[in-house]
Amino acid sequence: MSSKKRNLITVVGIIATFISTGVAFKGTANETEPSPSVTSVATSNPNSWQNVQLHRTFKGHSNWVNAIAISPDSRTLVTGSRDNTIKVWSLPTGQPLGTLRGHSGGINSLAISPDGQTLVSGSRDNMIKVWDLTTGNIQRTLRGHSDAVFSLAISPDGQTLVSGSRDYSIKIWNLATGEEIRTLAGHSDVVSAVAISPDGKTLVSGSYDRTIKVWTFDTQLTVRTLMAHDNWVSSLAISPDGQTLVSGSFDKMIKIWDLPRRQLLRNLEGHRDLIYAITMSPDGQTFASASQDKTVRIWNLNTREEIRTLTGYSNSIYSVAISPDNETLASGGVDDYINIWRKP
Repeated sequence: MSSKKRNLITVVGIIATFISTGVAFKGTANETEPSPSVTSVATSNPNSWQNVQLHRTFKGHSNWVNAIAISPDSRTLVTGSRDNTIKVWSLPTGQPLGTLRGHSGGINSLAISPDGQTLVSGSRDNMIKVWDLTTGNIQRTLRGHSDAVFSLAISPDGQTLVSGSRDYSIKIWNLATGEEIRTLAGHSDVVSAVAISPDGKTLVSGSYDRTIKVWTFDTQLTVRTLMAHDNWVSSLAISPDGQTLVSGSFDKMIKIWDLPRRQLLRNLEGHRDLIYAITMSPDGQTFASASQDKTVRIWNLNTREEIRTLTGYSNSIYSVAISPDNETLASGGVDDYINIWRKP
């Protein structure tokens, strides 16, 4: 087969991967084991977050906590740090389950596959590592970026990984094989955030170049650039229905976008300093933002109003995640520890 035909098949394959949904991830060492149950979430009252309380604090890292991910069954918390390690915790009990070592630089980003079997980490060492989350073993190391990996996202079918880097590029990978499928160029600075729509057809990227790019994989690849913020775009989150995009920036602003129409709906003010992270609730009713102003703020996505401000840190908060069962929020930052907040 000619190289031209092989390249054509590769391009067609990635488009098909983004269009398909609902396929269980395969290719791990525990392929024959049943996947963990994924929590079913009913729509909840956003105001239920008003009375959230500090439940416990996890301590174990020796440097900043840059990334947090929670397993689909809401039982496992994974944290990545500037101390070059990844720690795995029992979310219900707070017990440490293990420390994953393998990176030679700080961990910038984490993602867990939809079946809960695979963890992916991106680091300042320019590497992406794919881990068996059930054993803690490294399955493979993905080499391709020429600078630090800042952002990761896994497609809804668990087959495709997307990474953003300080080398200004976005790379698309076959998660099961580790094959690099395609590189997307277009940003003129660090790609600090990536997110994939629930139907798998749209990729959104945010950059230090102050723009958001919306990449649509359908019959062909199209891209739309949103002149988004007055400073670096640091974080992105897409609602579960795929209709709304939320972006956070070093300009201290949160912006709400109509994703299908690529239109700005609202600017949200509240944070007094740089915004580092945004996470969406699984029911799409609320989202949370983490900032250098030492707070996490919880917002009602429908009314665009702030529900609650969480305090208790003495330094910047770099990471935040809401559990798939919609009951717990975890946040971490410069203070080296992770606060676990729960609804009463």
